[in-house]
Amino acid sequence: MFFKKKNHLVGLDIGSRSIKIAEAVEVKNGFRLERYGEVDIPTGWIQDGQIREPTLVADAIRKLVADTKIREKNTAVSIGGYSIIVKKIQVPFQTVESLQDTIQVEAEQYIPFDISEVYLDFDVLGKPDPTTSRMDVLLVAAKKEVVEDIVSIITLAGLKACVVDIDAFALQNVFELALGSESEATALIDIGAHKTTLNIVQDGVSLLMRDVPLGCEQITIKIAKVENCSFEEAEAIKISRKPGKNASVQDISKIYSEVMADWCMEIRRAIDFFYSTYPDSHLKQALISGGGALITEFPGILSAEIATPVQVLQPFQGFQVHRRLQQPNLDAGSPRSAICLGLSIRRLDDK
Repeated sequence: MFFKKKNHLVGLDIGSRSIKIAEAVEVKNGFRLERYGEVDIPTGWIQDGQIREPTLVADAIRKLVADTKIREKNTAVSIGGYSIIVKKIQVPFQTVESLQDTIQVEAEQYIPFDISEVYLDFDVLGKPDPTTSRMDVLLVAAKKEVVEDIVSIITLAGLKACVVDIDAFALQNVFELALGSESEATALIDIGAHKTTLNIVQDGVSLLMRDVPLGCEQITIKIAKVENCSFEEAEAIKISRKPGKNASVQDISKIYSEVMADWCMEIRRAIDFFYSTYPDSHLKQALISGGGALITEFPGILSAEIATPVQVLQPFQGFQVHRRLQQPNLDAGSPRSAICLGLSIRRLDDK
């Protein structure tokens, strides 16, 4: 720990219902997870990707840092949802330096926001096509307002935001660390409280990326309506799956089934679009993470819907784990930690 490289970063995942933090160091055979922690936050602090209670969120981050005894200040965070646009585009062959000068002009035809309101980044994919003298580029645009909001929260919490990543890329990072890149396509699906992130990857390249505003909080809201109870009480019922005063076991099961059917429909739509775009590709598997992955019957339901094997991603699998961390505690909620762990292996000098 005393010999950490200067490019070392802490991964911080600020979700709408929980905040997670992880610190991993590079060792001889990969990465060792040194510290990890998470804390639930009340509903309403973060809504629709916007931080409504910045001071309270910053305080929660500060306390989490103290509780986990993390001393590193340099941090990697991520964003998602409608505030970002990720597109694979083709541009005339040119050097990276030249593309840096022209990317804004290229991006204007693909970005539905005012170009002055976004931050742009790109990555050249593969080699140029000699028959067309064009090359594939992954274009990323993020609303400045959203990036600046999350950076200000990190600063308020006493940390330094060095990397602002995309949720789907963080998911891809932890998948590749745990299982390596696949020659056949894999769908990575993270179901959080408010948002589901999907990233279909093949040979280390993202082929399709999509965020949809569906998540586990749909279940809580429906339970609260049926039970006529508070959000907090409904959340407890959701976790225990034991009904309260007004609902039966069948009512709760029906709510779960309805919400999971919504998730499956949106995921299937995205996968159908993937097949229409890449008709020669084959989806080998889907790996799910986030709170939705903790619903026991969901992998089987999704597998039947998309006709593809579905498994729960085990993001800690790619890490050596320091003995100070209690492995059973990590395993219990491990699918929820995927994005955070993907951020923890980012470094200042990587792409």
